[in-house]
Amino acid sequence: MVERTHVRVAAAVALLVCIGIVSGAQVTQSAQTVTDATADDIRVAPADGMTVVATDSNTWLGRERDGPRASAELIAFAADGTVAYYNGSHTRYWDVDPVPGTTATVEYLYSDHLTPEQCGGEEVCTRNGIERVNLTTGEVEHIYSRITPGKHSTRWHDGDRLDDDSYVIADIALDRVFIVNTTSGLVEWAWEAQADFDTVTTGGPYPSDWTHLNDVEVLPNGHIQVSLRNHDRIVYLDRETGLVHERTLGNGSHDIIYEQHNPDYLVNEDGDDAVLVADSENNRLVEYRWTGDGWARSWVWQDRRLQWPRDADRLPNGHTLVTDSNGNRILELDETGEVVWSIPVAFPYEAERLGTGDESTGGPPAHELGLENRTVNRITSGGGDAAQSSFIPGPVVNAVYYVLPQWMGPTSLLATCLAILVALGWVVLELRWLPYRLSVNSPLSIHRRR
Repeated sequence: MVERTHVRVAAAVALLVCIGIVSGAQVTQSAQTVTDATADDIRVAPADGMTVVATDSNTWLGRERDGPRASAELIAFAADGTVAYYNGSHTRYWDVDPVPGTTATVEYLYSDHLTPEQCGGEEVCTRNGIERVNLTTGEVEHIYSRITPGKHSTRWHDGDRLDDDSYVIADIALDRVFIVNTTSGLVEWAWEAQADFDTVTTGGPYPSDWTHLNDVEVLPNGHIQVSLRNHDRIVYLDRETGLVHERTLGNGSHDIIYEQHNPDYLVNEDGDDAVLVADSENNRLVEYRWTGDGWARSWVWQDRRLQWPRDADRLPNGHTLVTDSNGNRILELDETGEVVWSIPVAFPYEAERLGTGDESTGGPPAHELGLENRTVNRITSGGGDAAQSSFIPGPVVNAVYYVLPQWMGPTSLLATCLAILVALGWVVLELRWLPYRLSVNSPLSIHRRR
């Protein structure tokens, strides 16, 4: 009986400690919605201009859940960190680009999950579209949209304007890049990944999520840069001849890039251009320099908090604007790699600093700036302020944090798991200690233990 009392006391204490840890994490790291962010959240100094942020959502079914990461938002932060514009009307927000010739107008891609009734059938579908908004007046203009079947790996993440009437779109649903005339709605050109890659030996599961083609960028020479996330490759397309084989960055090796997002091409006057990449599953920012014979790594940066970054823009002043998705923040690095501006945002996808050009336009490459590398020994991890375990694969960690509450870091997650194990073990022991035993006969009977 004494031993049982000791076990019960130990289990109760363990449960209380675990509950205290989880409760404390929820109180002290409770997720802020972006509308709660104020100038007090900025770590060092005001930003040099307005920052527009598009956020993702981890809700699977649309708007059934509550919490910051369940709501997608388009937000513009003034230089002092106050919210200058807000819209949360769509299920997901993705790419956001400034409109040339304007000071406060952007175009963005969105996705809306539709019900089977809205889709005109028995299955769900997704409306993918492009809109333009004046951040000052709030006036929204529809540009183009199309409905795709399903909602997982069918949402368009990125597009890039080619001219006044034409838009280049990264079509995840059909593993292709296409150019659409947004006035007529006609597709003017397309490249399908199957033209150059085998569906069995490369990429993810075919056809459900083979390429996860998540980014396109029209380059000054007319080529189109394309991110094939599930191929761990960035490729270059000539609209007349197709894939420019010798320019491909990555070969499937995770040491080079690992399920990357939003690569930005950096033009250098000397000809040794570069590509700045949010190397998502490696939890780092990485840059590669074109040597004439291929790509050579020229810069890498991470801190202990960086978790699944999905965008990095090199600003004209040499700073780097970073979207830290599972770190729940937007941050700006100076030339020394120090964080000079940071603001909490729930599950951001992409950020754009207005007045600096589209993405990394005009941003100098790392080798020209002489940026120093920064890496960390990543031992612990979390959406709070640490990074992933070095012995747990990045995709596993990031998948877990994708569905966890924003406030739950590694310590509170471990405490939750321990509490569940202790509670289950306690229940099993109490059942074994009952003075009754259950036997299944016909009819059912219960006998007192002897």
